[in-house]
Amino acid sequence: MSYRLLHICILALTVFCSCQGNKQDGVSPEGDTLALQYAELLTVVEYDGYSVVSIRDPWSKGRSLHEYVLVPKDAQLPSHLPKGTLVRTPVAKAVIYTSVHSALVQELGAESQIGGVCDLQYIHVPYIIKGVEEGSIKDCGDAMSPDLERIIDLEPDAIMLSPFENSGGYGRVEELGVPIIECADYMETSALGRAEWMKFYGRLFGQAEVADHLFTEVSDSYQELKAQAAQAATRPSVITDLKTGSVWYVPGGQSTQGKLWADANAAYPYADDTHSGSLALSFEAVFDKGGDADIWVFRYNQNTPMTYAQLAADYRGNAEMKAFKQRRAYGCNTATTAFYEETPFHPDRLLRDYIQICHPELDLGGLNYFERLSE
Repeated sequence: MSYRLLHICILALTVFCSCQGNKQDGVSPEGDTLALQYAELLTVVEYDGYSVVSIRDPWSKGRSLHEYVLVPKDAQLPSHLPKGTLVRTPVAKAVIYTSVHSALVQELGAESQIGGVCDLQYIHVPYIIKGVEEGSIKDCGDAMSPDLERIIDLEPDAIMLSPFENSGGYGRVEELGVPIIECADYMETSALGRAEWMKFYGRLFGQAEVADHLFTEVSDSYQELKAQAAQAATRPSVITDLKTGSVWYVPGGQSTQGKLWADANAAYPYADDTHSGSLALSFEAVFDKGGDADIWVFRYNQNTPMTYAQLAADYRGNAEMKAFKQRRAYGCNTATTAFYEETPFHPDRLLRDYIQICHPELDLGGLNYFERLSE
């Protein structure tokens, strides 16, 4: 075969493949990828007239969890779109399953776009509670068995919920034809990685600029606090959480919480652990590794503040912790603080608490969520 004939064949094959590729997806391959600094499970590519949001499966490496195609409502639907769940934006009426996303939507200035919620008993966001009382927001029942009739009556544009490994799907709600937004942000393994998902949610509700600006503020604040902590002269050791039943769950070394302690310039006993989730351990195992920790930090949920007396009464082994004996235990009462509502998208506020607890000499002011236990 002559060189000229070979060249023609290659050229023809290239054109053929190019045409086949265009025929397959029907869109130009050119798009602007949104710069994400920390999120590892999320990709946003903006094309002319639409955006494609890809969520990687956090439980199966290399696989996709979901693909969304966001198209503005005021624009004509493009004749050719890539595969994915179509969502017309901004979402005018959403059903939300979680407290944390309800709180974020308010920060984005889109609270009027919430039509209903599930698991109301776990949502402690004032505007949601008030909206349900006044009837502007509907209580759609239990997340595991939502009130489908009420959701149908709402005619929502989207349903926002948190996916779980091997969940088996979302039941009959999948049959409604309403886009299900799988909020897998909690599976990110860095605090700022999770917070950066607000850029996706901002684009859902037509508040992209607000979300981008808010994240910049959060990220800058976090990095500034981290730099301050790095200058501290001491590095106290910290143990976290409490024994629940027969198990003490502690954050793995590669978890969001584990990395937060590193950024707070604290010595975490499980820092070398490679897990990104929680470790289920016995009290004895935790005591052996962290019983001599300088500081003990944990969350609890009750009507009254936790005391040392109650902590000892709950489990006698608690009184043997060094931090208990030296009265350096700090508790966060999630019944009276906005810990779960705020910290996922404002990890800088949580880091500030951790630094103030570990390095009070830096004088960062009062604590947002934790307080030292009283007798």
